[in-house]
Amino acid sequence: MPRFLLLLLLSLLFAASVQAAQVVNPAVFMALERAQSAQQKGDYATARKVLQQVEAKAGSAEEALVWRSRAYLAWAEGDNKQALQLLEKTVASGKLDEALLPNERLNLAKLNLVQGRYAKVVELLGSPAQANEEVLQMLVQAYQGLGQHAKALPLAERYVQANPNAGDTWLQFLVGANAELKRYEAAERWQRRLLLRHPDQTKTWRQLAGLQQMAGDEDKALATLRAAHAKGLRFSESELDNLVLLASAAGQPWQGAKLLEGMLESRLLATNATRRERLGMLWWQARERSSASRIYRELAAQSGNAKLWLHVAQLELEQAHWQAGLDALKQAERAGAERRQVRAWREWAEGELSFERQRQVARIN
Repeated sequence: MPRFLLLLLLSLLFAASVQAAQVVNPAVFMALERAQSAQQKGDYATARKVLQQVEAKAGSAEEALVWRSRAYLAWAEGDNKQALQLLEKTVASGKLDEALLPNERLNLAKLNLVQGRYAKVVELLGSPAQANEEVLQMLVQAYQGLGQHAKALPLAERYVQANPNAGDTWLQFLVGANAELKRYEAAERWQRRLLLRHPDQTKTWRQLAGLQQMAGDEDKALATLRAAHAKGLRFSESELDNLVLLASAAGQPWQGAKLLEGMLESRLLATNATRRERLGMLWWQARERSSASRIYRELAAQSGNAKLWLHVAQLELEQAHWQAGLDALKQAERAGAERRQVRAWREWAEGELSFERQRQVARIN
């Protein structure tokens, strides 16, 4: 256990002992003092032995104080589960002085937080109108653990507004929680606060662009990346590629295609066959088949790849461009595409093309 926490626990024990000296059995009080002294020296075995030998009347204040001492000893030894059980019994006993209860409830909340008992943390701390950073952090963590981001956000906002110099972790939480709730405008506002603090961090600029991308504003995201580039900041290719993949994973292929296209045109990313193919696929997913077909046709002509020619054929057929589809199928077959697949698509295209010609003749007649 960190030394500062150990000292805190010991100071709390001492305060309780002084207050309890006037109301508990002197023998019990002296035993608590001996246990505290041993614990302070790091002699946990002796402290445990002393506490085990204490005889306290059931339902008495002495019993509650012994439970309390055993709880803090277990906590000092790293046995959080045992500490939680004992401190919970202590608080529930109703035998502690009212002046001690706020600190005991706070420490009980800490132990519950460590054990992932988030609802109990909220129950113990409530929603205090005046709360320090530690309590607000615990409540925010608890609501996060419960998946109740909407309840955590007002507490975090309250703290940051009252403390403009709050640590970055508070701003990062506000960004993440708002993004989780799809409140992208609010998330962007807090991210810009982080950007003001760290204008030379590429990560901060990239995260801002990512939020703008998630909000569906790919032009704004591209402008953010360009602004960072103009400042002399450089993103790795994997960082920029991941922004595009993020759009695809979020079901935003059109925005992803626009962002990738803009980065290629701006030379933020180097153009290569893999990125061109990804651009074609994004346009296809966005139902922009004409753009997708143009890209795949260029790639297929350059590489002679049968799979790419089949993509061209499928895109042309999806647009009812029967002859263009047949021409692409011929190229695919020459490049070694599976004949059975080519034959099935050709029969479909030839049938549709024949029907279309018959219809044209019928209209002329």
